Amino acid sequence: MSDDGLAWQAILVGVVATVVMDVIAMLRGRVTGVRGLDYALLGRWVLHMRSGLWFHNSIATADRRGGERAFGWLLHYLIGVIWAVPAVWMVQAGASVVAAALVVGVGSVLAPWLVMQPAFGMGIAGNKLPKPWAARSRSLQTHLTFALGLWAGLLAI
Repeated sequence: MSDDGLAWQAILVGVVATVVMDVIAMLRGRVTGVRGLDYALLGRWVLHMRSGLWFHNSIATADRRGGERAFGWLLHYLIGVIWAVPAVWMVQAGASVVAAALVVGVGSVLAPWLVMQPAFGMGIAGNKLPKPWAARSRSLQTHLTFALGLWAGLLAI
């Protein structure tokens, strides 16, 4: 398959997976009252990087940046597309759709645990949060729903 074909497949799969994750997160939030990540914080974090500030004591109290919410949502979907690339590759290489979706979807939880949460001031896998195991569970649930979306997107291609 051409690189163009891979790119379009990754875009489709990544957007589908991210939409599924977001819809389920919205529904879960309405049922449980527990909101997911505010993607403005993702935008704030990346926008602070321009001035060399990569790690925060608390991203929630860091100086706000103009356009952080829209930029955060754009990044959120771009990241979903980037994570879809290995899932598409795996399927093209002969892996089952279920295996590719689970490996990539569940594996993607390592990014927030090992990169974002420490940079946001939450510690590795949220170990500085008041209820780290609850935060870890929510992260894993969210990434399982991303796996479900990868599965749906991979089936669509």
